[in-house]
Amino acid sequence: MNQAHSAPRATALIADDEDAMRAQLRSRLREVWPELEIVAEAANGIEAVALAGQHQPDIVFLDIRMPGLSGIEAARLLFNRCHLVFVTAYDQYAIAAFEQGALDYVLKPADAARLAGTCARLQARLGRRPDDIARQLGALLQGQTAKPNYLRWVQAQVGGNLRMISTREVLFFQAEEKYTRVKTEQGEVLIRKTLKELADELDPDEFWRIHRSTLVRVDAITQVTRDLRGRQMVKLRDCAEQLEVSRGHAHLFQQM
Repeated sequence: MNQAHSAPRATALIADDEDAMRAQLRSRLREVWPELEIVAEAANGIEAVALAGQHQPDIVFLDIRMPGLSGIEAARLLFNRCHLVFVTAYDQYAIAAFEQGALDYVLKPADAARLAGTCARLQARLGRRPDDIARQLGALLQGQTAKPNYLRWVQAQVGGNLRMISTREVLFFQAEEKYTRVKTEQGEVLIRKTLKELADELDPDEFWRIHRSTLVRVDAITQVTRDLRGRQMVKLRDCAEQLEVSRGHAHLFQQM
């Protein structure tokens, strides 16, 4: 008597530099596609490429903005090896291209109804080899030359006046209760914009997240040292204050 063999479970990798976003997407996927097996999670683009090579997932969910390699950069290395879904907070310039159908995308935080549609499309594609659409996908990724409008000014209320601060002047942003501290060479102010909003709006090539509560201007970094407790500490030009690098972001300075 012949026994029917069930099809192997589809596998996926989730890549996002925020633990909470990975957990939220994982939870939503469990709701809308319980048979999907999450084989690995990555906190940056470099890990995503390495873990994809190790686990060979059918699908990779890629956050667009990650340290090391962005989602777009990681996709250029992965597009002919697996099916890709981009996860984004707002990148309308990219979404316009994804709407062409070569790629799919999910807006943060993942909505169950939207994700269910994405998963249905993925299930239909799983019967096709990724390299069947590689030419179209590769051309699309190579054509992503449009630049988003990154934040160039922040507004701060100083007394009764509104002060405009160029992001080129900012050494670092640091979360402080309901406010964000903005440190420049001339001094510091508090603004009401959250660090999460700033992280989404600033150029990731100019500002790196080195801690859950800190965004630092890359070209202001003069030295990275270790203190007596083994923590990585960032020194900035014209700034006596040192900033801690959390373990989750230590990969930014892997040579240390």
